[in-house]
Amino acid sequence: MSGYGIPRERFALLFGVTVVAAAGNTAMQSLLPAIGRELGVADIYVALTFSLSAVIWVVAAPYWARRADQRGRRALMRVGLYGFIVSMLMCGAILAAGLLHWLTPGIVFLVFILGRGVYGAWGSASPPAVQAYVAARTEGDQRTNALAAIASAFGLGTIIGPAVAPLFIFPPLGLAAPMIVFAGIGAIMLVALVARLPDDTPRNPARGPIAPYPSIGGGAPMPAEEAPHLPLRWRDPRVLPWHVIGVVGGHGQAALFGVIGFLVIDRMDVPLADAQQWIAIVLMVSAGASLLAQWWLIPQLALGPRRMVIWGAVLAAAGSLITGYASGIYEITLGFAVFSLGFGFFRPGFTSGASLAVAPHEQNAVAGMVTSVNGMAYIAAPAIGIGLYGLGMAAPFIAVALLMAALALSLLLRPNLSTRAE
Repeated sequence: MSGYGIPRERFALLFGVTVVAAAGNTAMQSLLPAIGRELGVADIYVALTFSLSAVIWVVAAPYWARRADQRGRRALMRVGLYGFIVSMLMCGAILAAGLLHWLTPGIVFLVFILGRGVYGAWGSASPPAVQAYVAARTEGDQRTNALAAIASAFGLGTIIGPAVAPLFIFPPLGLAAPMIVFAGIGAIMLVALVARLPDDTPRNPARGPIAPYPSIGGGAPMPAEEAPHLPLRWRDPRVLPWHVIGVVGGHGQAALFGVIGFLVIDRMDVPLADAQQWIAIVLMVSAGASLLAQWWLIPQLALGPRRMVIWGAVLAAAGSLITGYASGIYEITLGFAVFSLGFGFFRPGFTSGASLAVAPHEQNAVAGMVTSVNGMAYIAAPAIGIGLYGLGMAAPFIAVALLMAALALSLLLRPNLSTRAE
């Protein structure tokens, strides 16, 4: 983890922050279908548990990005880890109470949603801070590779989370125990971050002023040479196409991740305890395929952001169809691996494309937008996926395949997308 213009130890800490958050969330995601079935909760409510968190995430991420210059990127990473730890403790404790039949399923999922809301509000501080930290210290191809490496940290976390979650299941907490364990891991990561990541001057420092607490009529006048640049807007033509790409692709990915656990349970037709092992395997293999793209294929192929998105969308469409029509666990695993291989190209392409489309002083803003776009998909897509799943097991997979194929075709017909990003 060197060669990106950032000291090895610092990059390792940034990498670790991303891995821990991803591992904890994907571990939870791998467990929720079995927990929901164990509690007797309808599948649609399991999907909706992430919606409130996603709504809050979409609103909070740009706010935290704007605060990066005022509070510092390291400080925001700490805020994000605090949110992760508190959320995991809340969710793990309430689910344990439900599984032990101390509380009714309705109360359990209400408190669980509140716990996820904590993560949406404060956990959303870390991703834009990490991305802005990296973007401010890298340029051009170096930035593309560095952001791809950070994206791969998420992929690594998605392998680690489902892989170790079954190891952390122990009485009396049962299926809720991994969340408590990940809260502890998050606390360890927080201590390492505070102790080892120093405040330093970025290569591309943000040029906005360090403002006082925002209030009506607040703020001191500034000398002309220190006047801030105009704020980056969502409709800015440099980034708007990338926002659309991220929203469309994100909905496809979120919809299938919301149903894949239920597909494994229903196609395997085995006890929930056994199905949990297969869900973990499917998610681990799919995450490994994503890492294959991010760690090896992207550097070898040297694709620009637009081409990464196109190839990623094509592979995702193919993998979605294979998964939807799979009749056994091996076909499901293969299909979802191809699907995730596609998003191993798609996500870094979207992230680096948006970053390279704007100037250095706009990196904090675009980082917040990217994080917000990533969260938008989880507002409605999981519920839509479950709704389609109720019509037929293959329905959400067919719909996502058509969506990703249409996205790839539209990009092929638009060769002038962000020449700066190529």
